[in-house]
Amino acid sequence: MSGAAVLLQVKCILEPLSLPESPASPDGVATVESSPTVPCIFCEECYVLAEQNQLLKHMIIEHKLVIADVKLVADFKRYILYWKKRFAEQPITDFCSVIRTNSEAPLEEQDNYFLLCDVLPEDRLLREQLQQKRLREILEQQQRERYDTSFHSMCMFCDQEFTGNRSVLLNHMAREHAFNIGLPDNIVNCYEFLAVLQEKLDNLQCLYCEKVFRDKNTLKDHMRKKQHRRINAKNKEYDRFYIINYLEFGKSWEEVQSEDDRELLDNLEEDWSDWEEHPVCAVCLFCEQQADTTEKLHLHMQKSHGFDFLKIKSELGLNFYQQVKLVNFIRREIHHCRCYSCREKFQSKGGLISHMEETKHITFLPARSTWDQPQYYFPTYENDTLLCTLSDSEDLIPEDQSEAVPVVSEDISSLKALKQSSILNQLLCEENSIPQVTKGLQHVQKHPSVNRAKQLIA
Repeated sequence: MSGAAVLLQVKCILEPLSLPESPASPDGVATVESSPTVPCIFCEECYVLAEQNQLLKHMIIEHKLVIADVKLVADFKRYILYWKKRFAEQPITDFCSVIRTNSEAPLEEQDNYFLLCDVLPEDRLLREQLQQKRLREILEQQQRERYDTSFHSMCMFCDQEFTGNRSVLLNHMAREHAFNIGLPDNIVNCYEFLAVLQEKLDNLQCLYCEKVFRDKNTLKDHMRKKQHRRINAKNKEYDRFYIINYLEFGKSWEEVQSEDDRELLDNLEEDWSDWEEHPVCAVCLFCEQQADTTEKLHLHMQKSHGFDFLKIKSELGLNFYQQVKLVNFIRREIHHCRCYSCREKFQSKGGLISHMEETKHITFLPARSTWDQPQYYFPTYENDTLLCTLSDSEDLIPEDQSEAVPVVSEDISSLKALKQSSILNQLLCEENSIPQVTKGLQHVQKHPSVNRAKQLIA
């Protein structure tokens, strides 16, 4: 490897994902000061954290040190401080591979470069510790944002103001403006994310193709006509705002996604004969009771709480999606300790359930318009098994009756007019007015399908 080739590597180095620093530190890693600068491993030179490429270039040129896969280091500053301490304790050759450049040239023209990479067990352990610490931090941040009710922001497209939970704004932009940046639970550091997007719009830049336009109206027309109301998935600037980019050490969302696709293709030929279904373990809507079958769960809710889900489903004629919204609505109200019938709020879940059972409010659902809302498509709880066991009402039709159900046009506002203008009616009228010319026509007339058609039109 030539010295010029080593220097060219600097241009390919990507910045790692970065978050606000935390006072906690992983095992064996020194506590990081709040200073935004990072020192050189070997000397007193310091560089701003955002300009880490300059530091890497300095260490290559001045100290012949090359750090492999810098983009996979979760916390660059802690990583540098750790190795600064270790190199002060032991020689660099104890840790780094030596790469000799210009090996065929005279000895005085040869250079030795030192490669620091995760082939060294200590380096890999450090990288994994930093990744795990960053994952803990990011999951804690996500959890705070999921339940934060002090969120306040304005829509980027209609200037409507939103307060409460971040999901209200994100769902509004997806529903009203077809701008979908993903499920709220998949996003972290939402305030910063929205600020980045708003800054691009303020600079008259399209969020998808990233072209700059001369005025705001031209930009809006472009994003609407070209269907560019989405972000550019290839822009790594957004990676730090999605949880998937923190889950696996050294892998981006594209690599994780492609692995999932490969696993699906590889498993197509597998033998599923020994596959065993796991118990359902669905949780009651009103208490912590679990059941291994939906039948047991429905029986429990009926006997213990007086809530007959199957009866409500049948009486209201709920399809699958309406059942999903009803379940998520009830879970949301119970989570907030609020009676969905009288809207009274309680201090504890136990007090709420006692009130609803005593007043029979548990059986009095609010108006359909209250819970039949798009926001309740999103699960209140992750891995809610009850949602996976719901079925359409037509699934309950007995097998011997299913064939007797007629399929008619949805537009039956004027049934009489529909009968008169029916093509079948015209054909049957023509068939009745023509003498029996052939035996084939007699056969058609006696066919069960024609008889069924006559009954429908009559």
